Amino acid sequence: MMSNIRILTYTFGIITLFFIYSSFFTVDQTKQAIVLQFGEPKRVVNKPGLNFKVPFIQDVTYFEKRVLSLVSSDSEEVILSDQKRLEVDTYSRFKIIDPLLFYQTVRNETGARQRLESIIDSSVRRVLGKLELVSILSDARQNIVDDIGTEVNQIVKRLGMQIIDVRIRRADYPEATSQNIFNRMRSEREQEAKEFRAQGAEEAQKIRSDAEKQKTILIAEAKRKAEAIRGNGDGEAIKIYADAFGKDAKFFKFYRSMLAYEKTFVDKDTTMILSPESEFFDFFSDKKGN
Repeated sequence: MMSNIRILTYTFGIITLFFIYSSFFTVDQTKQAIVLQFGEPKRVVNKPGLNFKVPFIQDVTYFEKRVLSLVSSDSEEVILSDQKRLEVDTYSRFKIIDPLLFYQTVRNETGARQRLESIIDSSVRRVLGKLELVSILSDARQNIVDDIGTEVNQIVKRLGMQIIDVRIRRADYPEATSQNIFNRMRSEREQEAKEFRAQGAEEAQKIRSDAEKQKTILIAEAKRKAEAIRGNGDGEAIKIYADAFGKDAKFFKFYRSMLAYEKTFVDKDTTMILSPESEFFDFFSDKKGN
């Protein structure tokens, strides 16, 4: 009997502890909570600490107090007012400021991100659709993202959220447009290269022609000077020969004959047919050298 009472006491104690444990919940300083009863919100808890709820009847849903980020999953193609197309990626930061309204409209963060991404994409299309490409690439870009943030904030406040910041991460031409621009730029650069090569070839031809002209002039001038020097040398040689011949005609004649003999008989295979009485052999027949 005592054993059964003890078991019942332990069982009741465990149930009581579990009941007490299920009656309390804590809210972290980075969280905010809504107490639900059968799916219906009963109260919002914004302050951190220990709180009470009815066990097994009420449950708690937690939401972030901190700033959350959202990166667009896909690039959006936007048509600008000048009919140019851009692919735009956005980045935004948001915060849950009204947990009850947030729960009633989007339920959770997944639903919030889907709604928020759709709202931001629509706002980007509306704002950028009024602008030209030159405006987006100018210093006015900050004003543009501020306008997008203001427009989005007015909408998401009805969802219990607040937009902290919206940024355009990337704004590029679509792939087909980029390829067309690349092909056009390449064609323009190739045309410029052809023009530069043609100009270079023309300039090179001018330089070569001028060099050939200078070469011809220099060679002609050098030949002229060489002929003048050679002429002066020949004249000087003739004068020296003439002076020497005038001083000793017989010796000069003898010297010239010896030079002629030396040049003539240097080759053993040389054959000459001359008369013995020829003047060439005067110094062979006259032993006195007369």
